[in-house]
Amino acid sequence: MDNFKGDIGLVGLGVMGQNLALNIADHGFSVVGMDRQEDKIKALVARGDGQNVHGVGTAAELVSKLKSPRKVLLLVPAGGPVDSAITELSANMGPGDIIIDGGNSHFTDTNRHAAELGRKKINFLGVGISGGAEGARYGPSMMPGGPKESYEQVRSIFEAISAKVEGEPCVTYLGPGAAGHYVKMVHNGIEYALMQLIAETYDILRRIGGLSNDDLAGIFEDWNRGAINSFLMEITSKILRVKDNRTNQRLIDMIQDTAHQKGTGKWTSQDAMELQVPVPTIDAAVSARDLSGFKAEREIGAKIFPLASQASLPDTAKLAGKLSRALQFSMIVAYNQGMMLLRAASRTYKYNLNLADIARIWRGGCIIRAAMLNDMKEVFQNEPGRENLMTAEPFADILKNYRPDLSEIIKLAADHEIASPGLASALAYFDAFRTFRLPANLIQAQRDYFGSHTYERIDDDGIFHTDWN
Repeated sequence: MDNFKGDIGLVGLGVMGQNLALNIADHGFSVVGMDRQEDKIKALVARGDGQNVHGVGTAAELVSKLKSPRKVLLLVPAGGPVDSAITELSANMGPGDIIIDGGNSHFTDTNRHAAELGRKKINFLGVGISGGAEGARYGPSMMPGGPKESYEQVRSIFEAISAKVEGEPCVTYLGPGAAGHYVKMVHNGIEYALMQLIAETYDILRRIGGLSNDDLAGIFEDWNRGAINSFLMEITSKILRVKDNRTNQRLIDMIQDTAHQKGTGKWTSQDAMELQVPVPTIDAAVSARDLSGFKAEREIGAKIFPLASQASLPDTAKLAGKLSRALQFSMIVAYNQGMMLLRAASRTYKYNLNLADIARIWRGGCIIRAAMLNDMKEVFQNEPGRENLMTAEPFADILKNYRPDLSEIIKLAADHEIASPGLASALAYFDAFRTFRLPANLIQAQRDYFGSHTYERIDDDGIFHTDWN
């Protein structure tokens, strides 16, 4: 091993890191993994027995065992751990070498790292990786950003290890700077929205339809064979059938109803507000997770404001049909919110994003992969400058026809005192986007009244102010 030189190094040998290292080795590339914990190094080497996989414990060892220009992929938690890893690696690397952050770093951190490393002439790529542990092992969706020439040096590895759809790798160069991490952030925001929408449909089916977990699983399986086929639909049906080995009940019924988060959905909402792009379904999903954490307060509320007793609906097939159409409508809206944010970010941050490419690489490997992304890819290929997916076919026709179903589901949920913030936000967003004249004229008049903020007129150019008293 003394003369060994690996194709790529990998820092962070947790489950994701080990799986990605083995994926790389499966495709004929030599890998050097690094971790502070010796047991993780041993685990990688044992799992990679017979393959070109090696393990080391320090950055200096790692760098010394890589071909030049050295390429190192980080799979460590965002924030301090990434900062520390970059500091240690850069002390041992030189001009032309490449550090790749494959974690969920905030895009502003990616900009900072690129600038700091640039002063040392070390290249930096920010790469969003989606697919979880399974994706890392057998093919994730990868979203790289940074210097194009640096991407070209790792392109063969990334294309080999990524998921494939119709023979196409689910990876492509996205743009300069933090483009890759920004796209991954928005991917995660859409993920939050889709998960919330599915949770609300589950809740409505369970509480209004009175369905068992087996019945629910069957419905989600059926939906997954149709227009709303997706990874999240697939795993939902599987989750509902898993038994708890402690109680022999369904595990789903034994899980505390408090949803946690790592912050990427919140970051999406925050930057959308900075760019003044509405993403209310993503916002609602973030807020719903926050609200779920107020468990004690909710328990008090449940006693003070008890829910009215409601009989289950006998026609569950009809309910499921309406819900599937309402969910399809809302999923289209959630993707559209993310795509509109990407369009605005591309202009503001000069990423020059290709939305057709993004839809294409999201079709496989990643958490938000879904059948409808095929149509989204086609729309953006045919109209690269399109701003709004909702007004493009086939989506416009679906939204027009399925709006009554979503409206009826929201009314039904409200009548049964079931919160459906994601579904409701999707309907409100759609209705606002098809309203020729919104009541914002009154808001602007109020602003001018109390703050002299002025307003524009519909019959004249210029800025106006009125003494309302």
